[in-house]
Amino acid sequence: MIRVQAEAFDPGRELSRFAAGRSDIGAVASFTGLVRDSHRGERILAMTLEHYPGMTERELERIEAEARQRWPLDDSLVIHRYGRMLPGEPIVLVATASAHRAAALDACAFLMDWLKTKAPFWKCEETPSGEHWVEARESDDRAAARW
Repeated sequence: MIRVQAEAFDPGRELSRFAAGRSDIGAVASFTGLVRDSHRGERILAMTLEHYPGMTERELERIEAEARQRWPLDDSLVIHRYGRMLPGEPIVLVATASAHRAAALDACAFLMDWLKTKAPFWKCEETPSGEHWVEARESDDRAAARW
């Protein structure tokens, strides 16, 4: 399931719903990304994520389909926010369910690595010195390339 939304979400509640009543799975792996309060030594007051509606969802669906082809997943969940967020708020939740932990863990890591490099989101950080667009990082590209 893919959800792109402006509204805040509770990762614990989402994970409880994701696994509720599932006796067919042996593992759930998850990652929650949060807004940090600093970046490269500068205080972050807020962060805004922009995206292209429709295009973003299609790309997330394509990334999720790739994960399902590579690993025996019983289910997956991607929730990604857009709009203005404050430090400590969740940005993204990725969860994968499989019969075995290796598949769930690997698929979860793959989804996050590819989301960071292939999903059409743009990040702007608000700091005491002004707003700054965040550039793509080589380390994210290297992480995605391992898959």
